[in-house]
Amino acid sequence: MTLALGCIADDYTGASDLANTLTRAGLRTVQTIGVPSDDLALPEVDAVVVSLKSRSIEAGLAVSRSRAADKWLRGRGASHVLFKICSTFDSTDAGNIGPVMDALRADCGEGAVLVTPAFPETGRTVYQGNLFVGAVPLNESPLKDHPLNPMHDSNLVRVLARQSKTQIGLVDLATVTRGADAVRARLAELAGKGIGAAIIDAVFDRDLETIGLVAAEHRLSVGASGIGLGLARALVATGKVKSAAASNEAGAAVGGPAACLAGSCSQATLQQIANAERVMPVLHLDPDRILTGAGEAQRALDWARPRLPEGPVLIASSSTPDQVAALQARHGRDAAGHAIEQTMADIAESLVKSGVRRLVVAGGETSGAVVDRLRIPGFLVGVEIAAGVPVLRAVGAGDEMLLALKSGNFGGAEFFSDALRLMR
Repeated sequence: MTLALGCIADDYTGASDLANTLTRAGLRTVQTIGVPSDDLALPEVDAVVVSLKSRSIEAGLAVSRSRAADKWLRGRGASHVLFKICSTFDSTDAGNIGPVMDALRADCGEGAVLVTPAFPETGRTVYQGNLFVGAVPLNESPLKDHPLNPMHDSNLVRVLARQSKTQIGLVDLATVTRGADAVRARLAELAGKGIGAAIIDAVFDRDLETIGLVAAEHRLSVGASGIGLGLARALVATGKVKSAAASNEAGAAVGGPAACLAGSCSQATLQQIANAERVMPVLHLDPDRILTGAGEAQRALDWARPRLPEGPVLIASSSTPDQVAALQARHGRDAAGHAIEQTMADIAESLVKSGVRRLVVAGGETSGAVVDRLRIPGFLVGVEIAAGVPVLRAVGAGDEMLLALKSGNFGGAEFFSDALRLMR
């Protein structure tokens, strides 16, 4: 297998988002969980997205895992690797975007790396180096309050400079609008000044196509699924990849009970949970009981098992931002997050042992914990449920299973029902 594109994603739902984007653009794509073992049987594909749970871990560990993924991808022919990050640039001043970018750049000998989280289709745009969510700067939007990676500065040149060892430049919208040659010239100018990375503006989808054409000529880029779309279109347009339809095999029915797990505390997920209560049983976990070891996982299983034969159920640990802040004040941010993630993973593992074969998970950290616990090595990418969220079919695992892994802010108001309709 010779890959046209290799990708390293810093969380599992972001990986699914990217894999979905590449599939829609015509690339045959597989998402793996962690760096694949050499004996994992993968179908012939154009792109592999290696999913890592590295966004919120210690920077040195994130670097080592990302470098291992990069080595695996390049060993299978990937001349370009995209380090896929969140479209809200989720990170802290300690990383992990900057440290991972620095390490991958050093390994591949790249000059100046193009960086953009822009994805206009989902309302994420970058102008003069500032990240906007819809019409407002990121630091004025509801998305600024991520429990683990709050983002209170919209200027990405500043944000990345605080966590990278290299100087950070800017390729502005005026340059992008002039086309690929202008971007190439600006990037060469920055590299000549010793600048190792450049935030690049993108406001329209056509900007992504320009960026993709230039990025594909280099060995490394950093960004969200928008730059992935640009890269995929460039590979198809230049004839390096023959456009293919999404795999029908990925969506083949598996039957069996279905369950939904929600760990995200985003406003979108909270509304989706409220809407789901009209059509399926919903259990709200008590985060304080989780932290004190009061048997919340067992309570959830005792509640779910008699209901599963009747239809889907939803189990939620999600809380409002104020509730999250209070919980973290009582127990500590890291301890609270870890305990809740592991409880959701405990529940998922027991549900699957009870026969659940269709599982919808909301929240990046929750999805990572669940998939790790289930030990699923990879997924075939199927049809799109909502922008950035495909149906995923487990590969390399024992029982057939369909999953949907959703970033907190993704999906429409009826996301859980929409997902289950496509997961038969």
